[in-house]
Amino acid sequence: MPFKELKFCYNWRSYQEKFLSQFQSHITDNHLHVIAPPGSGKTILGLEIMRRLNKKTLILSPTLTIRNQWYERLQSFFSNNNNFENYSFDINEPKDVIFSTYQSLHSFFKKCKSKEDYFEYFEKNNIEVLILDEAHHLKNEWWKCLNELKEHQKQTVVALTATPPYDSDALEVTKYFKLCADIDDEISIPDLIKEGDLCPHQDYVYFSKPTDVEINFITDFRLKVASFFDSLEFNSELMGVIESHRFVTKAPLFTSEIYNNPEYFSALLIYLNHCKKEIAIENFYILGFDKKDKIEIPKFDLQWAQVLLQSILFTDRKNLIDEEVFLEKIENYVRKIHAIEEGFVDFVGTKKLYRSLSNSSSKLSSIVSIIENERRNLDKNLRAVILTDYIKKEFLTVSNNEEIGRLGVLPIFHRLRKILPKNEIAVLTGSIVIVHNDLKNEISEQIECSFESLEVDNEFYVIKINGSSNQIVKIITNLFEQGKINTVIGTKSLLGEGWDAPSINTLILASFVGSFVSSNQMRGRAIRSLKGNKNKTGNIWHLVCLDASDKYGGSDIATLKRRFDSYVGISSKEPIIIESGIDRLNLPTYFDNFQFETFNEETLKASENRGFLIKAWSEAVNKGATLSREIKQYYQGENEYQLEKQQKFKDVIKTSFAEITIGLSLFLPQFLIKNLNVLLTKGMLAFIYVLITGLGITFGVKSYKAIKAYIQFGYLHKDLEKIGQTLVDAMIENNFFATPKNQITLQSYLNSNGDAIISIKGVSEFESALFINAIEQIIQPIQNPRYLIVKTNWFRKNFEIENYYSVPDIFGDKKANILVFEKHWQNHIGKSKIIYTRFLEGRKLLLKARMFHVSNSFKETTKKAVIWN
Repeated sequence: MPFKELKFCYNWRSYQEKFLSQFQSHITDNHLHVIAPPGSGKTILGLEIMRRLNKKTLILSPTLTIRNQWYERLQSFFSNNNNFENYSFDINEPKDVIFSTYQSLHSFFKKCKSKEDYFEYFEKNNIEVLILDEAHHLKNEWWKCLNELKEHQKQTVVALTATPPYDSDALEVTKYFKLCADIDDEISIPDLIKEGDLCPHQDYVYFSKPTDVEINFITDFRLKVASFFDSLEFNSELMGVIESHRFVTKAPLFTSEIYNNPEYFSALLIYLNHCKKEIAIENFYILGFDKKDKIEIPKFDLQWAQVLLQSILFTDRKNLIDEEVFLEKIENYVRKIHAIEEGFVDFVGTKKLYRSLSNSSSKLSSIVSIIENERRNLDKNLRAVILTDYIKKEFLTVSNNEEIGRLGVLPIFHRLRKILPKNEIAVLTGSIVIVHNDLKNEISEQIECSFESLEVDNEFYVIKINGSSNQIVKIITNLFEQGKINTVIGTKSLLGEGWDAPSINTLILASFVGSFVSSNQMRGRAIRSLKGNKNKTGNIWHLVCLDASDKYGGSDIATLKRRFDSYVGISSKEPIIIESGIDRLNLPTYFDNFQFETFNEETLKASENRGFLIKAWSEAVNKGATLSREIKQYYQGENEYQLEKQQKFKDVIKTSFAEITIGLSLFLPQFLIKNLNVLLTKGMLAFIYVLITGLGITFGVKSYKAIKAYIQFGYLHKDLEKIGQTLVDAMIENNFFATPKNQITLQSYLNSNGDAIISIKGVSEFESALFINAIEQIIQPIQNPRYLIVKTNWFRKNFEIENYYSVPDIFGDKKANILVFEKHWQNHIGKSKIIYTRFLEGRKLLLKARMFHVSNSFKETTKKAVIWN
């Protein structure tokens, strides 16, 4: 009984108590995987789990700072006299609990002579529990030594994280969940705010436009790409290469290759159609089309050009050896316009333009405007942190009048020291620390260091220390907490994770890392509550440089959307709700006519009303009881939803009225004369039937089309609800859900933008994620599922509502599961059939289905979110 002397010394929060009450049911599979945001007491819960398991434990953290926090929490919260002694910081000297880092374990693993020696160490020392803190770090090479240990030893694995690596590539995510297992529980931000462990907060977006140099760079790139694209239509050499391509001339002989890369084959045909070249009908048969099918070939655009040239210049080049002279010429041209990056053709310029916009010096002015406004509002109570990616050491020595056109710690520092009281600012990074002269004596009393005057401004000193930076970080943090420093400028690598400074009330993310993990960790610095200050709130600022050449706003906006997928917060306008995703900020969909200066002024004004934040969070939290998951299927129309809906309804009224009027005034008299004998011989009922049929055939075509369009337009959410009901029934019958059906609620609706939304309530966290992932696979553009489901009823065929759907992977591994899914699909949705896509006929149908969805294949069509209700 190694931990019998340990006991939690305080009272549990209600959400912690709820979590611990379910601990035994979660641990039955020898895993516990918990999502807990910063400020939730994740470390305390981890120690309590260790105490309850009561077995020798190895606790792993990503940094020494976080490792030390585990030790401090153990002594402060579980030992009455801070006298627990059976611990170690060294893997080589094991005790009942070992506090270490992932790096240390990996190093230990590499030093072992063999895997057997590595396994023997854990067996010999009877280490049966692994606690993995900030487990999202395990997507890299540290994963291997832990997974092999788990597979061999069957240790109990407890994984704790605020941010699962959802946005990593599929292989890394798979590896992560293989080690940590499925998520057992999640502690929600609304619960933490209700308990007072997190403070009310809001995310704000501040926009800037690129500098003239940056605008010219973007415009030049776009013009060169447009010119190159135009030249493709008249490029006789390229046409010759495509027309003589083996896929085009002898497609039936290469069906296996085509089925492995259908986008390539599609791009070849789309290009030929663009050049007005005749395409053999047999090529469309390869794609699964029949003679009777109406084939709509997509427009050849930059994205299809990208697919085409990526394939002929890289993927398929070894098979085009006879065309090497031409391919080398076209590759050189594409490189010349800077549209090849890291072996990928990129006509959108995502990475290239991303770097120019995300690192735009216009963001320096944005930071100044935000800090000036926050200081006017908070005065001496301001506690601002600005996080960015790079220090930019080359700007340590500059002249006072030098214009700095780069984004980084030192460029930000030099801009702020000119407009803020100098004794309020400090720089804190792993290699450079800068403080004001007023703090020199206080710091020198606490740490052995030297001070070097800053050349450009002798009121500031650069601190030189020997050894670890941990102590100076702690000193500067304490000065910040005391209000002797009001604004800290630092790097996300040092302050973005594991850094505790609860007084932060303003956070500016001048970092252009868009990953789920990094951005959520950084944001967590500002939302912690502050003991003794119940009115503490947090403003989190996100900087965006707009790309005027892109109606969607450019790559900075795309990065911001990825960030917000991981943020749960309150909406910026009524009705106030708590949800994840960027939609809650009511940003425009299109930015081509966006007045960002007006938007910035309104945002700054809104950020001043911190009292409203407290009230809004309180009301929003009381509206719900739990987080439920939802998925949104975006409206795909070219025009705004409400305008399109009104127009389609007007079309119904207009065409129906016009045709009835024409029918009554012109058609009816003639019809009466010609069909009087029907009325006299067969009666009124037969006459009316003939009349209606005649009207429909003669005048009803336009009305039919208008009614059809209106029906298709308004009922997408009803289809989504039926699909949801299908999934629930199939998941219950296949034992994927343990929750009884009478406790499960589905809700579907269309929002004002025309997006169809469905959510599930009453199920566990794991079941909810399973459901949402499955429904996403069904409604997304078809990729490469093992099974397709095809709707076949008359109404669906005639009204051309999408007939092809992917069967979710969760059902595709066993025939019995597939049959259950098919049964419930037919019960709720109607006649249909399941097609296995790994045989020839199935592959053909799969390609046809993919062509059916091809217009959406490059778009974001769905978005998963969580909502508090």
